[in-house]
Amino acid sequence: MGGVVLAIITASLLVSCTNLAFAVKEPKVIHVGGKVLCQDCTQGWNEWVHGGKPIKGGKVSITCMDDRSRVVYYGSDMTDELGQFDIIVNKYINGKELKAKLCSVRLVSSPDHTCNILTDFAGGRRGVKLSRPSLMYRDQIKYTLGPFYFTSPLCDEPDTSDSDDSKGGNY
Repeated sequence: MGGVVLAIITASLLVSCTNLAFAVKEPKVIHVGGKVLCQDCTQGWNEWVHGGKPIKGGKVSITCMDDRSRVVYYGSDMTDELGQFDIIVNKYINGKELKAKLCSVRLVSSPDHTCNILTDFAGGRRGVKLSRPSLMYRDQIKYTLGPFYFTSPLCDEPDTSDSDDSKGGNY
C-alpha cells in the first residue's frame, strides 16, 4: 500500500514538473533581418550573380498594417559594414497583437552614389511580405529576408511599361 501511494506521489510530481517545462514565454518582439548588396552589371555574369558587395549605411524599412489596411507601425534600420540589417518590432502595438503577415519590408536608400538605384531582385523595391519565420525558438521569432540589391545608374533600365499616350507623344 505504501508503494502505491509513493508511486502516485511520484507520478503527480513528474506530471507537474513536465507542465512547467512546457510553459514557454511568448515572444514580445519580432526580429527581421537580411542583407543589402550592390550588384554591378558591368562585370561578367559570374561576378554579377555572385559578386555582390555589401552596402554600409543602406536604409531598409518595415511597414505593418492592421486588418483594415491602416498603418500601425513604421520602422527602419541602417545596414552595418557587412550590409546586414536587423529591425526589431514590438509584437504588441497599442495593446493589440501585430500580425506579421501584414508587414512589408523594402529598400529605402543607399549612401553609395555609385550604387543607389533600387532593384526588385528579391522584392527590395516593391517590398516583401513576411510569410514564414526562419527561426522560432523559445521567446524568439526571426524572419530572414533578401538579399536585397541596389545597382549602379549605368545598369538602370528605363521604365517603359506604363506609357501615357494622352500627352501627344505619338508622331
